[in-house]
Amino acid sequence: MSIEKDLFKLKPIAYTTMADQVENHLREYIIKRSIKPGDPIPKETEIAQALGVSRNVVREALSRLRMLGMIESRKKRGMILTQPDVMKGLELIIHPTILDEHVRKQLFELRLVLEVGLGDLLFRRKSEEHLKKLDAIVEREHKATTQIERIRCEVDFHSTLYEMAGNETLKRFQDILMPVFEYVVEYESKLDHTSVGSVTHADLVKILYSNNAEAYPNAMRKHLMPHLDHL
Repeated sequence: MSIEKDLFKLKPIAYTTMADQVENHLREYIIKRSIKPGDPIPKETEIAQALGVSRNVVREALSRLRMLGMIESRKKRGMILTQPDVMKGLELIIHPTILDEHVRKQLFELRLVLEVGLGDLLFRRKSEEHLKKLDAIVEREHKATTQIERIRCEVDFHSTLYEMAGNETLKRFQDILMPVFEYVVEYESKLDHTSVGSVTHADLVKILYSNNAEAYPNAMRKHLMPHLDHL
């Protein structure tokens, strides 16, 4: 095989800035030293001296970590490691108007997987109050005369399921994905082709009342699939 062909097998060298490298070094330092939230991290001048870079480069790397919620400055303590908010970045970038069709479909598929998998948590943590709330939404849905009312019922029903699951991270993730879900439902309404699955909200509530946990995942899958098909 020729040298030219061998060269084409080489992977391109990834370009990284000095700030990229400092950021990576700091991440490795935090992990290897097992630094915990609340613990101090080295000062800006100490980092610059240890890595042999300018303070401006260190400042840029630190600002990135600060944006991720990994560090913050405290009076008389300097910089400390904080508990990062893993959802904060997603909240800033996930919105249907800035996502293309492919990404919206991927996110909706993710939502489908989450809701199908919620069953175990729902049956462990459901309460009479939650079930009555779902009953009221189903009743509103039956009386709804406009698309806006039906869309509101759709959103409220699924939001209540995440609330029932009792997992704060899941609830926040649902809130992040909600604009995509609303976008799909509103898009269908504009086409005058709102999805109605073979399993309704009322059917799902009956399953929750019956304590038939095994029937729930497939029922939710059938309920959401028409929305996915329209994407």
